[in-house]
Amino acid sequence: MKKIAVFTSGGDSPGMNACLRAVVRTGIRNDLEVFGIMEGYKGMIAGEFRQMDTQSVSNIIQRGGTILKSARCKAFITKEGRKKAYLQLKKVGIDGIVAIGGDGTFTGADIFMKEYPDIKIVGCPGTIDNDLYGTDFTIGFDTAVNTAMDAIDRIKDTANSHNRLFFVEVMGRDVGYIALRSGIATGAEAVLLPERHTDYDRLITEIEKNYRLKNRSIIVVVAEGDEMGGALKVAKTVGKKFKELDIRVSILGHIQRGGRPTALERVNASWMGMEAVKALLEGDKGVMIGMVNNKVKRTTFEKAIKNKKTMNPYLVELAHLLA
Repeated sequence: MKKIAVFTSGGDSPGMNACLRAVVRTGIRNDLEVFGIMEGYKGMIAGEFRQMDTQSVSNIIQRGGTILKSARCKAFITKEGRKKAYLQLKKVGIDGIVAIGGDGTFTGADIFMKEYPDIKIVGCPGTIDNDLYGTDFTIGFDTAVNTAMDAIDRIKDTANSHNRLFFVEVMGRDVGYIALRSGIATGAEAVLLPERHTDYDRLITEIEKNYRLKNRSIIVVVAEGDEMGGALKVAKTVGKKFKELDIRVSILGHIQRGGRPTALERVNASWMGMEAVKALLEGDKGVMIGMVNNKVKRTTFEKAIKNKKTMNPYLVELAHLLA
């Protein structure tokens, strides 16, 4: 192996730059030529390759987002699009690729390798959702939780000042990991998750109990994929029951994707990037680099995508117990 490439794909997440930096510098230390592919699969098809050196990734570990940019690419879904990408890679002489992204990125990589087995691809899990099997934390998750926690803490200040009931929506269309951890960390009175049936009667009871105890400022954290339909719909439904309450909704949205990555994020992302290059040098391919119990683990793309990551029941119990 002489030349490798790295790209970021799908939704951006804090820590992608730290992972990218580790890939580039580990590759160079092992006498590899390293190329960055701009805008993910879109740039691969267009042949937008940029040769990287150690200075290319200097002073980026603290930056959110991705210096290689990211984009969705419908053309890569087609066989013609993947063929164009392959020809572009062969033109430069790329032997291996590190793909930083989520399940969509790995699905595309898995299909691509089956069609063109001479290109080896290893993945690093870059998504704030923490929804990939084979790793305790994905790149971006810890920062997203801390961002949500900081925002909810600020909302709690104003809720206390005005005796308000706030429904705070965090990202999590299919999974509620951000909601669960940020809810526990901020002492939320309730946390609504896509993985759990929302017990509307229990929610009403909890709100009534808090008001009986003179706790007139209440925070309910809602994952956007909750079965009741997100914070706006939940607030509207609850508002019909408590017409006398001052109810407000705050949707945190894309602020959770940006910002400076946490220390944990930077270390884990760097570790994953280094291990991804090592895997390529060892001839491995079609695997995602994860962290399980603070140790590196390689999981096949197929398992990482298809196996459902189970939510820790003790954390769910903790959220209910401490509410």
